[in-house]
Amino acid sequence: MNHVERFRALMDFQPVDRVPKWEWAMWWDKTLARWRNEGLPPRLGDDVFAIHEHFGLDPYKQFWFSTTDPTIEAVQHHVEGCVSNMDDYLLVRNDLFPDHRVALEQMAPWSGRQAKGDAVVWITLEGFFWFPRTLMGFTKLMLAYYDQPELIHRINQDLLDFNLRLLEQIDRVCRPTFVTVAEDMSYNNGPMVSRGICDEFLSPYYRRLLERIGDMKMLTFVDTDGDVTLLVPWLQSLGIHGVLPLERQAGVDGRSLRETFPTLRMIGHFDKMVMTRGEAAMRAEFERLTPLVRSGGFVPSVDHQTPPGVSLEQYRIYLRLLDEYAQTWSIAEGVQSGLPP
Repeated sequence: MNHVERFRALMDFQPVDRVPKWEWAMWWDKTLARWRNEGLPPRLGDDVFAIHEHFGLDPYKQFWFSTTDPTIEAVQHHVEGCVSNMDDYLLVRNDLFPDHRVALEQMAPWSGRQAKGDAVVWITLEGFFWFPRTLMGFTKLMLAYYDQPELIHRINQDLLDFNLRLLEQIDRVCRPTFVTVAEDMSYNNGPMVSRGICDEFLSPYYRRLLERIGDMKMLTFVDTDGDVTLLVPWLQSLGIHGVLPLERQAGVDGRSLRETFPTLRMIGHFDKMVMTRGEAAMRAEFERLTPLVRSGGFVPSVDHQTPPGVSLEQYRIYLRLLDEYAQTWSIAEGVQSGLPP
């Protein structure tokens, strides 16, 4: 199978020859700084995709279409917390929604690789909780849901228009395999907002966005840290396919999610905190994930960026085990969106 066929089949709970080997969140800058002192070739620089290739991982290429910067980096520091009311927003609005022409030009050759199955292209859009929180900060956003609802609707309508324009431009260059929507709307005790807030301030914009994403035949995943469990029914009601990164430190239980939500697609869930404890602990973590992998619809990956406490040698052990298990985790028969006996 080629890379695109493998990812789509796995996410459709169909047979695959092996599981993808992919790090969706790559590594902290401090992690890479440490690894350079431990032998990571300096010629790789800060190019995470070149480093990805150096480690022998599958070619998954991300394009993040930021609301604040025309690169693929999510650079937001110059606008964080700057909005308190509609006047503030209208003042800063001219500095938002950049032209991503360069990123689209960079996407074109990757589109050709994806067409041959030689790579998987995925995009990240910023979501309808993430963006107003970036502009306002958490506390002001929580109050604005009650005191300034018209401000939140204006921000999210503008974001929807921006994302729809982007999708039109992207569609002329490439049909990415999937899209992640950056939200980070849960923490270790669950969602930061209620279902009522979601239905009023997020759902109307998600529905229109997902309609266009569906036209492009892309799978949609919401990127939210912490414990996503209580958000899943709402996400699925909108037609969102899956979630990531399923952080173990927040108490997320992938097997329980699979049993409760049989069609939920998942990415991540390898506990990054075991990576400093040696090969036996890492192998035990892969064993923990084995039933979930074999249920289909799941790509194992570090449940967030690999932290700087992990040495290059420890990470190479992780990669060796990932390669070993990816081969043994072949799913010879399609599964029925549930855990095996």
